[in-house]
Amino acid sequence: MISVHSQIEGNRTKTWLIMAFFTIFIATVAFILGSASGYGISWAGNALIISGLMSFGSYFWGDRLVLAMSGAKEADRKKDAELYLTVEKVAREASLPKPKVYVIEDDAPNAFATGRSPQHAVVCATRGILAKLTPQELEGVLAHEMSHIQNFDTRLMAIVAVLVGMIAFLSNWFMRMLWWGAGGRDREERGSFGAILMLLGVILALISPIIATVIQLSISRRREFLADASGALLTKNPDSLASALEKISKDRAVLNAATNATAHLFIVNPFKGKEFGIWFASLFDTHPPVEERIKILRSM
Repeated sequence: MISVHSQIEGNRTKTWLIMAFFTIFIATVAFILGSASGYGISWAGNALIISGLMSFGSYFWGDRLVLAMSGAKEADRKKDAELYLTVEKVAREASLPKPKVYVIEDDAPNAFATGRSPQHAVVCATRGILAKLTPQELEGVLAHEMSHIQNFDTRLMAIVAVLVGMIAFLSNWFMRMLWWGAGGRDREERGSFGAILMLLGVILALISPIIATVIQLSISRRREFLADASGALLTKNPDSLASALEKISKDRAVLNAATNATAHLFIVNPFKGKEFGIWFASLFDTHPPVEERIKILRSM
């Protein structure tokens, strides 16, 4: 039998190891691209500062953007009384401030949490999940989402999104400089070593955004396992979440409000029928296999 606590601690440790690797990876990319461009560390420093400033707004106002992109509206306390009461109950059990509650008017059952901290958190559910789940199953789903807030997953994923954005910015800036011929004289003076460094820079600029995205999705998938375990700990009823995941995954309604930018936030992949089967393609899955999540929950 799998211990809930060991599941939580194991995923937490693995996630921070990946984050440490991610940080080292960004520093390495910045150094190589800066050296290949002919401007060295100064180029990398300027690029990181600019991309950091651009990401500042998305960190603090990203939750509003996600809600707007999803077409979510603040829930009505009378119309959505069950949702409000369940959110308040789970928040008390988790010793968290009650998050804002939003609803997406869509028949596809799904839910997500966002916000940079428990004090700025939002829980959002679709109209479909409110209609198709039992009260116990809904509580399991909301406990999962509240666990994302409790474990600071929403903050972590915001930071990861910023890091991925930095990689994309560095790569894009380097390729633009290459296109306009910046640093060309310096590369000529460095001879064959400069040519090799430039080739390495081009290769890294092309593949680093892909590697960064794979790391981001890997962290996202691990946080889903962690939130499943934490949610089961909150409700002391892992079967309710397992049953909810089974219903949501088998429901064939497609969530029209979901986009590639927001898909990883939802409790189950909102793009029905698009799960990949082979190992390489599975690197780009936003969620771990539902069958595996259900199996773990039912073994607790």
